[in-house]
Amino acid sequence: MPKSSANLTYGMHQRSDRPDFYIRDQSERPALMQPHRHDYFQIQFNFGGDTVHHIGGAVRPFVRHTVGFIQPHRLHFIPHPADGRFMVINFTTRFLLRHLPHDALDLDDIPLSDAPELALFRFQEFIDFVLTEEDFAQAEQLLISMHQCDRNREFGSDLLLRGYLLQFLGLVCQRYQQTLQQMVASKAEKRGQQAALQRTIKYVRQQIANPELNLTDAASAAFLSANYLSHLLRKNIGKTFSELVLEQRMELARTRLLNSSESICNIARDCGYLDEAYFSRRFRQAHGMPPGQFRRQSLTPPFKA
Repeated sequence: MPKSSANLTYGMHQRSDRPDFYIRDQSERPALMQPHRHDYFQIQFNFGGDTVHHIGGAVRPFVRHTVGFIQPHRLHFIPHPADGRFMVINFTTRFLLRHLPHDALDLDDIPLSDAPELALFRFQEFIDFVLTEEDFAQAEQLLISMHQCDRNREFGSDLLLRGYLLQFLGLVCQRYQQTLQQMVASKAEKRGQQAALQRTIKYVRQQIANPELNLTDAASAAFLSANYLSHLLRKNIGKTFSELVLEQRMELARTRLLNSSESICNIARDCGYLDEAYFSRRFRQAHGMPPGQFRRQSLTPPFKA
């Protein structure tokens, strides 16, 4: 995927004509045709033109009458066929969850009993939300109402827009209530977080020798924004990204020191350090002694009187 787009998180001001809520079809603004993230919620409606939805670490079918629910900071991409018809709604966390003071990075911590509006977004990586003809027709009427209301904003319009939006979310939640309840019971969103963390750790280990190893590229590998990955690391393992990388590099250094006769210089390079002296300082900070002394003491049998 193009690095420039995968590492960019769009704000409402970059992709919307309004700061809180914006609805459009494909004729009003070109679609982003590369993997990307945004710091707002998005809903995409497929009126025709079968394709797929890349969301997080999943690839799901996105056929006619499918609706996609994208939570902030999730890497996603829906290739739009040339003859496809789509509508898109963008809205902020504040617009959807006015009664809750949570930041977009903390959405996974909110119990669904407090914010059932989040259910569809939280489980998008696990469920294909394909509507019946009847349900999609009802959704289309709500979209028409939203579109008209958004184009003619006046006092009270935000209340009407929120009402239309909640009606639509309620419609889909009712149709998928059994599946959503199963997702909640199985803690599917936690599995998704753990999978993202495992992708991060795997990437760090694969790139451990790279002196340029950084949070932004690791977040792309985990299909997350850098901010959200930092949040997950602090919440789940209590470490920053830099601390995780240091931990992995020191673990590799110990293994190489104890199980090989490689030079300190080569071990430093394989652990991502171009400067042997700097590697030795970091090793001493972590273990209380330089790497050469660590190797000698660990490999020397204890003296018995």
